[in-house]
Amino acid sequence: MRSIRMRILAICAVLVVVGVGGWQLLPSDGKKKDPITVGTTDAITSLDPAGAYDAGSWALYSNVYQSLLTFKPGSAVPVPDAARGCKFIGLKLTTYQCELRDGLTFSSGRKITAADVKFSFDRVMKIKSDVGPASLLSSLGSVQADGDTVTFNLKTKDATFPSKLATGAGSIVDSTAYPEKSLRKDNSVVGSGPYLLKSYKQGQSAVLEPNPDYRGAVGRKGLPVEVRYFAESDQLNQAWTAGQVKVAHRQMPPKVLAKLSPGDPDIRISETPGAETRNLNINVRSGHPLAKTKVRQALAALIDRPALASAVYDGTVEPLFSLIPQGFTGHSTAFFDAYPKVDVSKAKGLLKSADVRTPVKFTLAYRKLGANGAEAELLKAQLEKGGLFAVDLLAEADWTKMQKNYAAGVYDAYTAGWVADFPDPDNFSQPLVGTGNSLHTGYSDKDVDGIIQRTQQYSDRGRTADDFKALQDKVAEDVPLIPLWQGKDYVVSSRSVSGLQYVSDGTGVWRLWELNWI
Repeated sequence: MRSIRMRILAICAVLVVVGVGGWQLLPSDGKKKDPITVGTTDAITSLDPAGAYDAGSWALYSNVYQSLLTFKPGSAVPVPDAARGCKFIGLKLTTYQCELRDGLTFSSGRKITAADVKFSFDRVMKIKSDVGPASLLSSLGSVQADGDTVTFNLKTKDATFPSKLATGAGSIVDSTAYPEKSLRKDNSVVGSGPYLLKSYKQGQSAVLEPNPDYRGAVGRKGLPVEVRYFAESDQLNQAWTAGQVKVAHRQMPPKVLAKLSPGDPDIRISETPGAETRNLNINVRSGHPLAKTKVRQALAALIDRPALASAVYDGTVEPLFSLIPQGFTGHSTAFFDAYPKVDVSKAKGLLKSADVRTPVKFTLAYRKLGANGAEAELLKAQLEKGGLFAVDLLAEADWTKMQKNYAAGVYDAYTAGWVADFPDPDNFSQPLVGTGNSLHTGYSDKDVDGIIQRTQQYSDRGRTADDFKALQDKVAEDVPLIPLWQGKDYVVSSRSVSGLQYVSDGTGVWRLWELNWI
């Protein structure tokens, strides 16, 4: 899934905070309690944790729901939140146990029990929404509740399971307020996070107030926040320019981000190497025009990533040549090694050996947002070089509709961003190329699944590097997706707001409680 950032994670990259002096980080005297307005183009697919696996939804979940574990700013190791403590039982990494904190309550006032935790995970797997997080929990076999103890029985060894508990997939819901086998449909939330959702207007706003009964890892009480949602990057920029939002995060227009100056006395800027990637995802199902491996390899031989990064994104992203981005264990340049330059002759030879008629016609879908259209147009121009492909572009304005369409295999190919749910290369493997992956490309390979399972058995994540490199080589050969770029993470605020450097750091947690008035 799915964000943009501040300090450095042990396995990610070095935080660069631009234009933020020490005095600027000091909070106010606490007298000003006005809501801080935050603008974003991220959309909410569902307020129900069983029904969404995307950056916008999970960003909100980390504020209004509570998971057993969470991530502290700057740390890649999850810490207890709703749990008092968690640990693997034995050395097999197949049984994980957590003890609940005392005195936890939902926003309804009802006490949180281990049975609620079990219910929350069970319903994710029972509902198994096409756009939900069930694929992230593929190693989970069953959940037991006994008193205040929750036991997770895993089907295979999974050292990354604690990190998965710390994501939106681990959000705990009230078993008396959420249907067991279907999604909750209204615009309210019954959770136990640092914030209460006071009101929500789909596509417009979410009004958050600090939860006075919250007990967990967050040590400070945040200020009221109003999140405003924008359909287009230009609209977000207009609101930012007009002072209608005090903080802007994901995504301002690239041209605007490229011109931001740390010397501007009126703004604060946080820029970090991001944990966001963007891929061209390909429908490999039989009967689709890109089903043959050599046809997909021909696509990969025609893409010019540096041109995308410069012409479309003004240098605010970096070309990406592999599944796993820079800064993560096992990162390689597998696609550069296999396709070192734009090569029309190579692509032509691949298509000839695939015995397909040219031009190969296919539909490329993209979400109508920000620079996505310009990116799609340039991709179309690149892929149509030499008359080998004929690309029909399809712009989708409704993000939820687009997710349902690619889940149903409607598109031949589509572009989409992926923001790390947790800071580990596993999050760029199983959910993206494992059998039953969340991209719904139809790709399944037993060797890939075997490599993924092998990487999950190591608590020492450094031991996975060679396996992840082998995985990336295999993906570059099979081409179920083509990596395009790795994003930088920008958060901008007015000079009156502090704490933006802690808001996001590649762990999938959106720490709105860190924002304060200066």
